[in-house]
Amino acid sequence: MDLQPLALPADAAAWLPWTDAQARDGLAAATDGLADLRAAAPGDPVALQHWNDVGIALSGVLSVVSLLGAVHPDAAVRDAAEAHELEARRFATDVYLDATVHARLAALDADALDAPARRVLTDALRAFRRAGVDRDEATRERVRTLDARAQELGQAFSRAIRDGRRTTRVPAAALAGLPEDYLAEHPAAADGLVEVSTDYPDTLPVLTHARDPEVRRQVARTMHDVAWPENDAVLAELLTARRERATLLGYADWPSYDAEVKMIGEGDRIPAFVDRVADAADAPGRRDLDALLTLARAEGEDVVDFSSWRHHLETLRRERFDVDTQEVRRYLDAGKVRAGLLEVTGRLFGLRYEPVDAPTWHPEVTTHDVLLDDGTPLGRIHLDLHPRPNKYNHAAQFSLVPGVRDRQLPEGVLVCNFSRGLMELDHVVTLFHEFGHLLHHVLAGRHDWVRFSGVSTEWDFVEAPSQMLEEWAWDAGVLASFATDADGTPIPAELVGRMRAAQELGTAFLVRTQTAYAAVSYWFHQECPPDLTARLRELMERYSLVAMVPGTHFHTGFGHLEGYTSAYYTYLWSKVIAKDLFSAFDEADLFAPEVARRYRDTVLAAGGSRDATDLVEDFLGRPYDDRAFSAWLDHRGEDHL
Repeated sequence: MDLQPLALPADAAAWLPWTDAQARDGLAAATDGLADLRAAAPGDPVALQHWNDVGIALSGVLSVVSLLGAVHPDAAVRDAAEAHELEARRFATDVYLDATVHARLAALDADALDAPARRVLTDALRAFRRAGVDRDEATRERVRTLDARAQELGQAFSRAIRDGRRTTRVPAAALAGLPEDYLAEHPAAADGLVEVSTDYPDTLPVLTHARDPEVRRQVARTMHDVAWPENDAVLAELLTARRERATLLGYADWPSYDAEVKMIGEGDRIPAFVDRVADAADAPGRRDLDALLTLARAEGEDVVDFSSWRHHLETLRRERFDVDTQEVRRYLDAGKVRAGLLEVTGRLFGLRYEPVDAPTWHPEVTTHDVLLDDGTPLGRIHLDLHPRPNKYNHAAQFSLVPGVRDRQLPEGVLVCNFSRGLMELDHVVTLFHEFGHLLHHVLAGRHDWVRFSGVSTEWDFVEAPSQMLEEWAWDAGVLASFATDADGTPIPAELVGRMRAAQELGTAFLVRTQTAYAAVSYWFHQECPPDLTARLRELMERYSLVAMVPGTHFHTGFGHLEGYTSAYYTYLWSKVIAKDLFSAFDEADLFAPEVARRYRDTVLAAGGSRDATDLVEDFLGRPYDDRAFSAWLDHRGEDHL
């Protein structure tokens, strides 16, 4: 069947009516699917097909409006998209509280279904139970109210971060140490001051290279106060709404409710896992921190905090390994990196990327069709890689169209905020990471059931494939294929070796920082503390080896608290799996086709069609374990989880 990608508007004025039509038509299709489902005879398996139709229509609406609310340059389109998203999520809440729809699905004979259909049915019935369909009317109505309010609050929280771009004005002379291209792009105003925004390409170079500690502190304060104070009250109410919803449905707390559908299974296993990782990272992390403290004290500072750790780590890496990130940057032209990413992943997974001259929401967005080497079309990707006002200001993969076999091609979008010129190496690694999500979305877009299309797998596994792809961004041969200086000279393998050694420095203390974020995510939802800032400081002091900048409020700009809720631990959980997955590859031949294609077909293409534990075991030939993660955490091998 010749499937066509989604046709996006070619005219700027057409985007608003197009967005409205996508939402209206999609919800109408979902309504029709529900009517067909209700009309099905009890026990007729056609009801499950109608359930799939509802899912296709509803996920199509949510994909489009979630993306446009995050990236479209026109405020009217963003506002309309946000309104449609709330409408679609209210629609979904009503569906899962509909006793008639539930009864039609519950009447199906699971034993008469094939394995994929049975998995869909089991998942649907669990989702109805978790929505409260079996509760009394008063409880269902309260759940409906809480869901609507939580969706409004979550949207407000994310909007404040997206639109909360702030700036710090600093003396031009205080930017000594910054790269020449950065200084050229940030000229001083008439008063001699330079504006540094909270966009990553503005802030992170200052925190890394600026020699003036007070300038670093000023920039860090601004960065860690995004959406303060407005998001403090929003988050507090959001946490309370989630807790009430969970307890109404019989769960002890929100983390217990949320963990039920993840690999970890139980909410109280989250702090135990976080503490286990924190303890394993403690000794090697403190060794590295001691070295950073020595440098800080030499510069008159008595603590390593979020304004200084990048600067001191850069100095330490330069001293120990003769690695200067400014030297590395000259090999990382953004255009070459993007082309190299496509070449590397195409070669690895047997793919072709064909550029497409198609309309998008912004002129900087590039579009490619994705095909297997034999010409089989898989889907379409859009790369939106550079910052602009009022755009989602982190890095993430968004769905535009969920793939369904013989019905619609998957389309995904990479939304990032990288430099248009020379890139930092850690941004290249992030680009590979996010592209891993994009590949997962496209490669797993040929299932019959939309529920398990793309990255619709357990949330604490979903980061593992993208974390594993980061390994290719660190390989000397891979980098040499696209990382070249202005004269075309590839980055030397010897420099890459020093970079890799330098990158290992600080691994453990940065893992401790991740455990701090995971603890904030969990305990905020577990406790709903009355003073979020005070509890934030307690948790950061307990878990992070890097101090907070005094007077800042990191939690108001911590966007993961909206989408990941209590489950930020998943980055660490997935990292354990990612390191084990990578152990199956031969580091001397990262493009060996047998293992790469087997990984593509066994893990990525499967999407959520099977439990992640089973997919990983099929690929590795054994259950996953933490040995590779522990070796990475401390390559000296002195600590083991």
